[in-house]
Amino acid sequence: MGMLATVINSLAVQSVLETKGVPTRVQSAIPMANICEPYIRRRALRHMEKGRIVIFAAGTGNPFFTTDTAAALRAAEMNCDAVIKGTQVDGVYDTDPKKSETAQRFKKLSYDDVIARDLRVMDTSAIALSRENKIPIIVFSIHQAGALRKVVNGKGVFTVVSE
Repeated sequence: MGMLATVINSLAVQSVLETKGVPTRVQSAIPMANICEPYIRRRALRHMEKGRIVIFAAGTGNPFFTTDTAAALRAAEMNCDAVIKGTQVDGVYDTDPKKSETAQRFKKLSYDDVIARDLRVMDTSAIALSRENKIPIIVFSIHQAGALRKVVNGKGVFTVVSE
């Protein structure tokens, strides 16, 4: 059900972007030819070369792998500069900021620190895959207006997980 939900969300994002004139393609790890393309790495790269945004849906298409791991995998396959993770809070904290008033947000962390401290911003497989491929992870809040634009431009409030 979670994988199917990501397809629905991907189609919604595609709809919004295309109403703004941004060319997009949705590629799904689970074939759904009537509503989106199947995930094919070379086709995704070609779309990106043509200036299209490619939205990857349905995780890896396999159970037991989270969408975080799928994001890290696709980022490695596409030679991306970063994984941008929108979440409920504005970065990575030492403890749950919704439960603790003394929670401290990190501006920057290493992959190893995230794993050693068991910070649970993403599953360990996603962190390790990002580390192996030297892909920074940028964590920001989806609840702040314009946050994604700010993050992409290196502004705003977020945490960077890198080497």
